[in-house]
Amino acid sequence: MRTVTLEGRGAFDEWRDAARALLGDGVVPEQVRWQLSGAAGDLFGSDAGAPVPRERALEIAVSKAFIEAAEAAICHSEPDRFSLLYRILWRLQTERSLLQVRSDPDVADLVRLIKNVRRDSHKMKAFVRFREVAAMQTKRRRFVAWFEPEHFIVARTAGFFQRRFTDMDWLIATPKGSAAWNGQELKTSREPAARPEAEDETDELWRTYFANIFNPARVKIRAMQSEMPKKYWKNMPEASLIPDLIAGAERRVQEMAAREASQPPAFHERLQAQWRGREEEGSSTDLPPLVRLRQEAASCTRCPLHCHATQTVFGEGPDDAEIMFVGEQPGDTEDLAGRPFIGPAGQVFDEAVEAAGIDRSQVYVTNAVKHFKYERRGKRRIHMRPDAGEVARCRWWVSKEIEVVQPRIVVALGATAYLSLTGESRPIAEVRGMPIPMQDNRMLLVTTHPSAILRMPDPDLKARSLAAFRSDLGDAKRLFDTLHLR
Repeated sequence: MRTVTLEGRGAFDEWRDAARALLGDGVVPEQVRWQLSGAAGDLFGSDAGAPVPRERALEIAVSKAFIEAAEAAICHSEPDRFSLLYRILWRLQTERSLLQVRSDPDVADLVRLIKNVRRDSHKMKAFVRFREVAAMQTKRRRFVAWFEPEHFIVARTAGFFQRRFTDMDWLIATPKGSAAWNGQELKTSREPAARPEAEDETDELWRTYFANIFNPARVKIRAMQSEMPKKYWKNMPEASLIPDLIAGAERRVQEMAAREASQPPAFHERLQAQWRGREEEGSSTDLPPLVRLRQEAASCTRCPLHCHATQTVFGEGPDDAEIMFVGEQPGDTEDLAGRPFIGPAGQVFDEAVEAAGIDRSQVYVTNAVKHFKYERRGKRRIHMRPDAGEVARCRWWVSKEIEVVQPRIVVALGATAYLSLTGESRPIAEVRGMPIPMQDNRMLLVTTHPSAILRMPDPDLKARSLAAFRSDLGDAKRLFDTLHLR
C-alpha cells in the first residue's frame, strides 16, 4: 500500500506530481491511500515524492479535457477527490473515451464535483461585498471583503475580480485562502485568512437598493434560499432586511392592490362602441359604398393583428380619386388617431406630394395592412413589419378600395404595398420607376416608403433617398398628366 499525503487546498500541481509518480511506477488505484497532511494515521509519511524518470513521464498521456476537469475537481473539499481522479487517470490509459461515458459512476462523480465547484465560484462572484478601508501611501482606493466558500475556489475565481475591479486595490479573505490585487500583481494564497473588520457607507446603499427592488408579490422563499443560501447572509449587509421583508410581504401586496389605479376603457373598446353606434343610426345600404366598406373594416378579424391594435385604420380621400397611394401599415400615431399617413412618415409624404405638384386633398391614401403591428419595449410600441400571411388576409380590403375608388394610377410605397397589389415579392430596385400595367387600364408605380427614409442613419444617404422619393412622385404626376391628355 502506497500512502500519499497532500495539503489538499486546491493546488492541482501537488496532486499531478504525485499521480504522475504513481502512474509511472505502475501503482494501481487500489494500492494507494490518499490523505491530507495532519490527518490521523500519518505515521509513515508519503513516499510518492520520488522524481519520475523523464522517459517514463513522457509515456503518460492524458487529454486536455481531463486536465481541465481535474483542475476544477481538485478544488472540491471532498476527501475522496484525489482517489477518484487517480482512478480515472489510471483507466484513461486503456479507456481513451472514458470521459464521454457520462453513465460511468466515476465520470458521474467527476461531473458532480465540477458542478459543485462552478456553483461555488458563481456564488463567490455574486455574494462578495467589498468594504472600503483607509488607503496607505497610495492614491488608489482600497477595499476588503470576507467570504466563506464551500470549496477551495479562491485562486480559481480571483481572475474574475482582477478583471472587473482593476482600478482599485482589494483583498478577499476566506477560510480557504485569499486573493489580493494592487493594480499590478494578483497574489493568491491557499492558507486560511483572518476575517478583516471593516464597515462603510456602502452597506446602507446595499440595504436601500435591496429594499427598493424587493417585490412582495413575487416572494418564493425556497427559490430565494436556493439561489442565496442563508450561510451567505451574515456577510451581506442587505440580508439583514430579508426576515422583515418576507414577514411583511402579504401586507404590502394587499396595500399595493388597494392603491391600484383604475384603468380607463381601452381605446379599442371605446372606438368599437362608436362604430356600433354609427351602424345603429341607419341602414348600411343607405350609405355610400366607401363609407359602408370603412364600417365593415372596423370590425375586421381576418388576422390576429386586430387583437392588439387600437382600431382599424382605413383609407382616406375622395371616392373618385384618380391617384391612390398604398403604404405598408399604420404607425403608432395613425393607430391612435384612426387616420393614415399623419405621423412622421406622413409629413415626409405630404411634403413630397406638394413638391411634385399633386393636390393632397384629391388623392386617396391607404395601407396594405389595416392594423398596427408592433412589439412593446418599455412604454414604447415599436413598428414590426407585417408578414406575407397578414398582407394576404388584408389584400381583400385593398382590392375593394380600388374597386370602389377606380383610380387611374396606383403608387405602391414600399415592398409590402407591392406584394399586396401584385402578389409578388421583389426588391424595390427591380421595379422602381417603371409603369406597370394593371387591370382596367390602370398603371402601377413603385417607390420606397417614407418611413424607410426616416430610419436611415446616414444623413447623406437619407438626403439622396428623399430626393429620389420626390422624383418618383414627380414621375407619378407626369404620368397622370399624360393619361389626362389621352
